[in-house]
Amino acid sequence: MSQLETDENQCDYYKRSKRVVVKIGSGALTQKNGLNLEIIASIAKQINGLMETGLEVILVSSGSVAAGMKKIGLSKRPDQIPKRQAAAAVGQATLIMEYEKAFEAYDKKVAQILLTASGMTNRKRYLNARNTIYTLLSWGIIPIVNENDTVAVDEIKFGDNDNLSATIAILMEADILINLTDINGLYTKDPRQNSDAELIPVVNGITKKIEKLAGDIPGALGVGGMSAKIKAARKLASAAMPMVIACAFEPDILTRLFAGEKHGTLFMPKEKRLPSRKCWLAYSVKPKGRLTIDEGAAAAVLKRGKSLLPGGVIRVDGEFSVGAPVEFGTLGNESSVIGLVNYSSSDIRKIMGMKTGMIKGILGSKPYDEVIHRDNLVVADRC
Repeated sequence: MSQLETDENQCDYYKRSKRVVVKIGSGALTQKNGLNLEIIASIAKQINGLMETGLEVILVSSGSVAAGMKKIGLSKRPDQIPKRQAAAAVGQATLIMEYEKAFEAYDKKVAQILLTASGMTNRKRYLNARNTIYTLLSWGIIPIVNENDTVAVDEIKFGDNDNLSATIAILMEADILINLTDINGLYTKDPRQNSDAELIPVVNGITKKIEKLAGDIPGALGVGGMSAKIKAARKLASAAMPMVIACAFEPDILTRLFAGEKHGTLFMPKEKRLPSRKCWLAYSVKPKGRLTIDEGAAAAVLKRGKSLLPGGVIRVDGEFSVGAPVEFGTLGNESSVIGLVNYSSSDIRKIMGMKTGMIKGILGSKPYDEVIHRDNLVVADRC
């Protein structure tokens, strides 16, 4: 793709957008004496301006733990989970109150939405969250989304709001995610430490080199840093959604981006978007186990679009029930397929390696021929 084509595509992403997710991180939202109220006021003004043009905007906002730290008087992020969760509880109240006041200046209402990863894993709750946000948008209310840090533990955490914002963009089938942070985008080096660092304006594919560059640029207050943003961009690219990393401190950055100005780093998406249900399966569920399959089964699933049959399964890891999401792949293969199983882990161990005609004799019944039906599996980059 030529530079001219890339520039035209970049402009088109903004022109064609009807729904946008804006994520703002802790490094941009907080300062020594608490929340950065100037940034909150600026974001409110810009989002109001975008809404006046007919755009639907969903805001994913970090800052609850950092705001709570400042309010309580903690000098560093607590190491203990209960203390971090308590700080989040204190800070979230302050955070949403300041957003409410900022948007009131434009006669706009806000709604607080706190999520955990487990809520997105359950299909019914996933759809309920989507329907709630759809309703808020139809009412002209700005959804402000954050992770529910007061109850989240490692096994039910998104991990960082970069991942959460990508999940929300996929959930809501957004046209673009704009990730606002405290630096201008992805650089060849950490610009805060190296004066010769150069901004990378466009990333056409996330390579090992890009991952290495991101790994050398940590975050200030948040848990994500640049590596988390690259993982979010990878997830979105696979779902055919572009992402931009830009600086929240740049005056009117959202307004200028949608006016066609080029700022930050644009991560180009893949061309084909997965259906909504398969996006959920690929990027919102957390696998409960793993099946190891032989090369023949892998070829049938990956190359010929077939279902996974019991004969192709050679190992079962983890304990899970019927309908659970599991990963599967060949021995030593990191790239996995994820799907919803028709049998429990204990039953799959009994029928693995067997022909489908033998299932009833082993289990006493045969509700399905397939361990995972092709309609309930998806191949995706889950890094």
